[in-house]
Amino acid sequence: MASLLTIIFCSVFVFGLSSPLSVAVPDGGFSVELIHRDSPRSPLYDPAATQDQRLRNALARSLSRATRLCQTDTLHIAVEEPAAEIFSNNGEYLMNISIGTPPVKIVGVMDTGSDLFWTQCMPCDGCYEQINPLFDPQESSSYRDLPCTSSKCKLLPQTGCDHVRGQICQYHYSYGDKSFTNGNIATETVTLNSISGQPISFPHTLFGCGHHNRGTFGDKTSGIIGLGGGAISLVSQMGETAGGKFSYCLVPLSQSEKSSQLNFGSRAEVTGPGAVSTPLVQKSPKTFYHITLEGVSVGSSRFEFSDLDSPTSKRNIVIDSGTTLTLLPEDLYKAIETALVKLIKLEKASDPLDILNLCFKTVEDTEFEAPNITFHFTGADVKLGTLNTFIRVAEDVVCLSFKPSDVDVSLFGNIAQMNFLVGYDTQERSISFMPTDCSNLQDTL
Repeated sequence: MASLLTIIFCSVFVFGLSSPLSVAVPDGGFSVELIHRDSPRSPLYDPAATQDQRLRNALARSLSRATRLCQTDTLHIAVEEPAAEIFSNNGEYLMNISIGTPPVKIVGVMDTGSDLFWTQCMPCDGCYEQINPLFDPQESSSYRDLPCTSSKCKLLPQTGCDHVRGQICQYHYSYGDKSFTNGNIATETVTLNSISGQPISFPHTLFGCGHHNRGTFGDKTSGIIGLGGGAISLVSQMGETAGGKFSYCLVPLSQSEKSSQLNFGSRAEVTGPGAVSTPLVQKSPKTFYHITLEGVSVGSSRFEFSDLDSPTSKRNIVIDSGTTLTLLPEDLYKAIETALVKLIKLEKASDPLDILNLCFKTVEDTEFEAPNITFHFTGADVKLGTLNTFIRVAEDVVCLSFKPSDVDVSLFGNIAQMNFLVGYDTQERSISFMPTDCSNLQDTL
């Protein structure tokens, strides 16, 4: 099983890459533009799709992710067919970057719950269909296969050796839904464009050159771009340029035509009025970003996360940019739901999508204001607005964007993170939140 935590509802793209150029980053950091999947500016924009169809697909995918994440904790790896902690890519945070010399543009799923960066490569004896041309390593002067004896090959426990082709390091990652990718571990020059207009290159970047890939990968994507917490993730391989730091600011669903941003290095630091931080708590695998949720308040009533004295309580929730919904233990969810029903004086309704549990009838074209809900992480109280807690599923129906988790995994999803600058610091081991108007953030950078 693999574990790819990808953004479910907010797909983004990094546009405008030019030829690779190694440049100094003046302030130690840089930013790239993120475009919402359903924005008319997005190459995945489908004008024929209704908002209900987009929302239904996003929420359905959200529910399957917790089950697959939970399974990674009890994964049994066969020697002849090892598996990595990557979820299948139903998902949607896409980056348009370049690899190779000369550069070849590829579109990959940006994933904070995956470490390995891989793309489909020629020759491909079993690739899934993709719209863009496959990357051809023979056309790149900077491509290098990794030998089995390389220390970098040993960074991946799920590797083998191709003795026939000259001791080349190979990988095989299998997915919980029977998707998989096979190929060579290699190094290549990776180039990202920045909002400043200067492309930034990272030579000798470890990646997977996939020659046999099958499953639920979309035809508009070439592979996966891992930004997890492990040593081989792209953010880790950026070294001092990123310093183990990245951040993003997701615009609300109602403003999908606006850009979001993905920041690296010093630009990723989250400081200012209202900024709070909570410790990242180590758990195997290092890929996932575990933090500690102590309780949740609805209005003036606070409800504690159960079993806070247990050893696992210090890493009881994963912050997941790849899940739309926030999934909580059933007892905590029920307490929140009961408190909301008491405070919201509206008629209850059924979710027309038949996915969400708590919904209310509203008057069309009337703004709905939810009671204050605060997530109490260790050292960080994160007060959520209505856009973080309720979503409009019909013109006259709003639903709570939380659900009880039916497995032993809790997730803090991306709707809850919108209009927050969310910063990851893998060196100082912290996650930071700062209330931010993400639709206007670009003007300040």
